[in-house]
Amino acid sequence: MHQKKIIVVGSCNTDMVIKAERLPVPGETILGGTFLMNSGGKGANQAVAAARMGGDVTLISKTGNDLFGKQSVVLYNSENINTEFIYSDSKLPSGVALITVDSRGENCIVVASGANGNLKPADIDKSIKAIESADIILMQLEIPIETVEYVAELGASKGENDCPKSGSCTGLN
Repeated sequence: MHQKKIIVVGSCNTDMVIKAERLPVPGETILGGTFLMNSGGKGANQAVAAARMGGDVTLISKTGNDLFGKQSVVLYNSENINTEFIYSDSKLPSGVALITVDSRGENCIVVASGANGNLKPADIDKSIKAIESADIILMQLEIPIETVEYVAELGASKGENDCPKSGSCTGLN
């Protein structure tokens, strides 16, 4: 069976999670319990899930030139994700999410996008061959909308170019 080439264009963050009995109200400080720090971001989560399901996954993203960004790349490599197109931003830090989860599973999340917000169409141009070879492109909205639209246009034009002359085509194979 053909292994699908999956391109994920999106965010990667470091999630910092505190579990607490309840969520604080505005202005309140409460003591929490367990603290966890792990990789997150909707794009990175999609890439990891697709790789674990057997996809040939490439992640296109942007991190800061910091410890969180470097740790993320090591983790994605260990998940057999192609990290060739994870770009390092020299000015902005890696994205982080601060998450509080209560005993019922309710949560509050604040995301500092950092370098995710600086993934631009010019970065995408550096990965055009990978995008053109993709069977599937996954995106979300934790990166600039101009970048999402640009990749969608690239994917749509690829789909049109791959359509048989006698049939209809609605996108990528």
